[in-house]
Amino acid sequence: MKKVALIGLMLLAVGLLPARAQSEVAREAMREAREQQRRPVRGTPMYFELDEHGDTVFMETLDPVWIFPKGRRMKDNDWRNYYKLVYNFNKVYPYALVGRKMMAQVDSTIAADVSKRSERNRYVNDVEKELLRIFEKDIRQMTITQGLVLMRLVDRECGMSAYEIIKTYENGLTASFWQLVARLFSQNLKTRYDPSKGEDAKIEELCKLWDSGQWNAFYYSIFMEYPTRVVIQHDRLESEVQKKNR
Repeated sequence: MKKVALIGLMLLAVGLLPARAQSEVAREAMREAREQQRRPVRGTPMYFELDEHGDTVFMETLDPVWIFPKGRRMKDNDWRNYYKLVYNFNKVYPYALVGRKMMAQVDSTIAADVSKRSERNRYVNDVEKELLRIFEKDIRQMTITQGLVLMRLVDRECGMSAYEIIKTYENGLTASFWQLVARLFSQNLKTRYDPSKGEDAKIEELCKLWDSGQWNAFYYSIFMEYPTRVVIQHDRLESEVQKKNR
């Protein structure tokens, strides 16, 4: 149909058709033009450049892909588990990074402003309430597996196991209680992060990819879409040490 309309317009232009035929060709060309306007555009737009001979060369930018090192072999189930780890890591690593900043803030505040045990207890209690207010909803939406990955990352970023963190900021009895709960679920809060072994080695690899700025390309090569970044609105605590004379 396009060829008929085009040829008709060419003949019309040189006057080789009679007036009635010219009118038919004109109407057909108009119908074709309207059809083109209604027809949805499909495909992917491409840009072009003119080469040294003046010819049009169409150009396209390919999305980045990640090439795994040669010799890396895993079975199908291992790959599925690895992909799950990548997905969960993307969800929880930002929380570990913010947790490191907040823990440093708490330690700095205690060292500078706390002179009595009672002041320390009130401050830590206020921090707990603020953390619950900021993060409770997000943490409740995490899966158990994501929570376990977050525990490993918190140990990596803060240099303390979950047991040590609870014992330091609460007390030994509270830490022992949560250790007992963890053991009921075949977990151990005392286990330290070891970047050279097992699951921790895989997590360490992902941390290095993230920190080097290659995370988007790596994630895209697995899921064929860019990662959804977790945006955390608060990275500092508002709680302050409460003095009795205030």
